Amino acid sequence: MSILTLLPLSAGAAKRSESSAQFDWSDVIDAIILVESEGNPRAVSGNSAGAMQITPILVKECNQILSGRKSKLRYTLQDRFSLAKSKEMFLLIQSHYNKTNDVEKAIRSWNGGPNYSVRATNGYYRKVMQRMK
Repeated sequence: MSILTLLPLSAGAAKRSESSAQFDWSDVIDAIILVESEGNPRAVSGNSAGAMQITPILVKECNQILSGRKSKLRYTLQDRFSLAKSKEMFLLIQSHYNKTNDVEKAIRSWNGGPNYSVRATNGYYRKVMQRMK
């Protein structure tokens, strides 16, 4: 069973109070993909790979979250090249670290990790927001 099955994207816009299972992250994900790789699922830059430029550390974090949830699902480094699995990892991270579905927090933390610096992520945040408009 995939994470997308567990966390389906809703068709309409969602309020911040809605659970991740009902929140529509598609515009944020699409904008991140454009900023990170211009949509290239084979993109590689340093340790980051795939359309969403996922690092090995993020894959490890996803697997730790899954382990804590007693799930048998695990991601591999190769999964970063799968657009569907990259989106699943994004949704998993949001469900764990961003329970309020705060779009700004999602964007900044994708760039700077869960303990991001607002100042250090300002440029990235602006780029993603421009792609969402």
